[in-house]
Amino acid sequence: MAEKEIRELIERWAVAAHAGDLDTVLADHTDDVVMFDVPPPQAGARGIEAYHATWPGFFEWQARGATFDVLELDVTAGADVAFAWALLRCGTEEDNAAHPDRRLRITFGLRKEDGRWRVAHEHHSFPDESLPA
Repeated sequence: MAEKEIRELIERWAVAAHAGDLDTVLADHTDDVVMFDVPPPQAGARGIEAYHATWPGFFEWQARGATFDVLELDVTAGADVAFAWALLRCGTEEDNAAHPDRRLRITFGLRKEDGRWRVAHEHHSFPDESLPA
C-alpha cells in the first residue's frame, strides 16, 4: 500500500513539474526539504522556501517544449520512511535528439508525517558524459 501511495505521489509531482503547477509540486514536501539539483546552488536548496525558489526558471525552460517524462520508478517503503529512484527523459527536442539515451536521475527520501507520505529529500543528476563508460 505504501509503495502505491508513494508511486502516485511522485507521478503526480512529475506531471505538475511538467505542467508548471507549483502548488502541486510543493504539496507533498516537508517544510525542511533538502534538494540537490543539477543547477546551482552547489550546497542545495534547504527548506521549502528555497525549494520553491528553484522552480520558476525550470518552468520557463519547460514551457519552451522540454520533456519531463518518468520512464522508470522504483519505490521501497518501511513503516515511516521510504526512498525511491526514478529515471526521466528531461530535455528539449534538440537535447533528446542529440542524446537519446541521457536520463535525469532522481532519488527521493520520504517520511510519513501525520499519516501521509512527504518528500524530505530530492537529489537530481545527469551522468557526467565526459567520463569513460
